[in-house]
Amino acid sequence: MSRKLPLAEGESARTACARGLLRMGVEEKTGELLSASVLAGRVGWAADLVSGMVASLLAERWNTLDVDVLACGVDAGGQKLPSNAWMALRRLGWTVKPGAKVNDRIVRMAQEQAGRTLRAVKWRADLTASILKTWPADPKKRTADEWDGVREAVPGGQFLPSTVITSRTRQITAFQQKHDRLPADVFELEGEPRMARMLLLSACDSQQAGIERSDDPGRALLRLQLPTRPDPQSYADWTWVACPITLPPTVPASAVLHLPTLRLHQDHVRADLAFTHAVPKTQRTGHTVALGVDWGLNTLLSAGATRLHDDGRITTLGSGGMFRACGVLARQHRLRRQGESLHTKADHYDRLISGAEHHALTGRRQILTDEIRHVSARRSNLNDALAWSAARWAVDQAISAGATVNYVEDLRSMEARGMGQGHNTRMSQTVRGQIVDRMCHLAAETGIAVVTVPARNTSKHCPQCLVPLRHRKAPDRPTVPGWKWAICPSCNWQGDRDQGAWRRIAARGLTHQAKTVTDRTSGAMAIRNVLDKLETKAVITPTATQTSRDRSKTGPTKAACPTPRRRRTPSPAPAGQRPEGHAHTDRTRLPRAALRNQGVTTISTHHPRGAARGAGFHLHTHATPPRWEHVPDTRPDYVSLS
Repeated sequence: MSRKLPLAEGESARTACARGLLRMGVEEKTGELLSASVLAGRVGWAADLVSGMVASLLAERWNTLDVDVLACGVDAGGQKLPSNAWMALRRLGWTVKPGAKVNDRIVRMAQEQAGRTLRAVKWRADLTASILKTWPADPKKRTADEWDGVREAVPGGQFLPSTVITSRTRQITAFQQKHDRLPADVFELEGEPRMARMLLLSACDSQQAGIERSDDPGRALLRLQLPTRPDPQSYADWTWVACPITLPPTVPASAVLHLPTLRLHQDHVRADLAFTHAVPKTQRTGHTVALGVDWGLNTLLSAGATRLHDDGRITTLGSGGMFRACGVLARQHRLRRQGESLHTKADHYDRLISGAEHHALTGRRQILTDEIRHVSARRSNLNDALAWSAARWAVDQAISAGATVNYVEDLRSMEARGMGQGHNTRMSQTVRGQIVDRMCHLAAETGIAVVTVPARNTSKHCPQCLVPLRHRKAPDRPTVPGWKWAICPSCNWQGDRDQGAWRRIAARGLTHQAKTVTDRTSGAMAIRNVLDKLETKAVITPTATQTSRDRSKTGPTKAACPTPRRRRTPSPAPAGQRPEGHAHTDRTRLPRAALRNQGVTTISTHHPRGAARGAGFHLHTHATPPRWEHVPDTRPDYVSLS
């Protein structure tokens, strides 16, 4: 099977990953059918052999000298090291002795996993060394000169989020308070990482594993050698096992399959199946329709589309949409408080046990450990579901508007001043980084670029005239200071703060698209600097449908034909005796959705101030649905998003 993907003009190769499950296996020599539990046991024996070798390699090479040797990229003879980690370790002579009879491909998987870990720690080692070199007088509050010094010392520190430096500083401060001294390097600050039980089959060749598509495009066959005992003594203890895999519908029929990574999860074997397929090539410049995405605390995402005309005018396409996740974030904060409480109890038990081997509280401490792990898993699953849902919504909005780029506000280092640690913790847990990563992953399928733009003054200035806005509490309270509603004193534009922000973000991205840079390592696109000359052109031109009239409510609403009271509304034709104003129904209670105020324009329903327990994930998020059809209008450039 060829691993090369043929590409047409205007296409690029995209490698993605899908999750599969090994439900059974067949031993090729005897034809014996292996159940899921038996297969998981044999994969677990191989994973234990690999993880043992990885642990011994890391214990020997977990130091600054060896990590620098691997990161320099050349061997003792001055030749360039290969990109494969296992081959680079062999070029350096870093070998490991297995404790059982294994073939060379099993050793490759161990070296590959250890090499990836050692290469990944290099960036953290340089960051920690730079912070220790420029250690501030007050770690809790750096001066402007100290910030400039640490950014100059850190590789790529000019564009590094300040939260990364701050979090690493807090970690060093905790070490200093415990040991009354600063750590020497990151290897003293962090212990050897705990290796996961997994098999990196990508480091193997056909002598250990192979994968082929079957006649059915939705199925594939994975063949690999597995041990028949936990401590194989000869090559006869290794046999070939064939495992059919049902491919997810996200894997195209024309995609090229690669060897997966096998992981153990609750007596099951999960396969992270990598595949490569052709997608439209994303463009760095040349965009005329863009989607601006703004972050918020209660309204997680606010987005809308804009169009750049030939004469330089920028107009909006519709009124935009919102993705609200108050209920999900409320549940997330509740789990965070529960986890903090469990950690406090666990620390108290540790102080009481104080290293005793047989203590009466040892059993309770183990129960707390399991509960902490369970709460952490729930938080991780909730964050993952929220990130995928929000990213899918943003990409759907771009597809429906015909946008070729998503301009996302770069708030990686955002902290609210004067709001306290609790407020900043809530903002840091809105999984913004995960949402951007998922958005890039989903947008690449349709050739939509995702570009981060600076967030400075996007909510402060008017999107139509760039005059500083006056922020008020609500539209019907124009004299009460607040932050949610924005009013322009110059052009009389007013609207929700987030609705004005996505207009500014999209306009800034369209005018600065020639300044977009692409990271060579990750492929991420970003606009790093804002130029005053281009910023003056980043304004939204009002259209005929966008009025600037004052919408502030100053008096009671007077209807021309008020609806009569329910008791005064006449009943229909007599169909039995019933009170006036009540509809006849056989239900004894309202449906569940009606109890949560479900509307026709919401994905889910919940009370805005908290989560509705037991209602599932999607009943905790509100989102404006995308308009997939074009609304007919006399203006050809108008597309409605709401």
